[in-house]
Amino acid sequence: MSIFDVYDRFLKGPKVSEEEWDYSIIPGNATKLKEKYKLNFGNKTIPEDKSTMNNLFNAGLEMLVSTGYYNTDLKRVLKITEEEVWEGIKKTPKQLIIGDGRDVARFYPRRGNSSVKPIIQGGPTGAPVSEDLFVTMMQGYAQEPVVDTLVSGVMSTVEGHAPIANTPWEIKATVAEIRAVREGMYRAGRPGMGI
Repeated sequence: MSIFDVYDRFLKGPKVSEEEWDYSIIPGNATKLKEKYKLNFGNKTIPEDKSTMNNLFNAGLEMLVSTGYYNTDLKRVLKITEEEVWEGIKKTPKQLIIGDGRDVARFYPRRGNSSVKPIIQGGPTGAPVSEDLFVTMMQGYAQEPVVDTLVSGVMSTVEGHAPIANTPWEIKATVAEIRAVREGMYRAGRPGMGI
């Protein structure tokens, strides 16, 4: 299915307000499925027993199929079938390679207590960062030997201007962020890190 097919399916999907999606549909469906699958983690954040893990997966699958995806721009819901979900799972890559040279990071599926080392991502992860500190901050994350890939922050200003959505300043800030992340990687001596 191409991006154009997905867009066309969104256009044909039911129209829903963002408030209804966030405050009624999602919590309502989640509550029903929590009860149906008897999901109660107690004081554990991550379930360890197979029964709870299976119930959690099945609840998530049913939630996706019964609820669908919401597009905030179109205010519409894309419904998918269970078969489409399983087809997507089958097509999921078995590994993901990000970065280049000695800084390459290889992502592999992991299970509990895995011997495969987890990938460590460093960065302010979407948090606002002053433009005068941006390069230095990214350099700080990049120079940590345990950090495998970087996650960028958001420049709070670019050339003193707020990066307001749907304006040229938003585009300029995005380009400036990418350049600043790369500059931080170069200063740290790790130019091949994945972002």
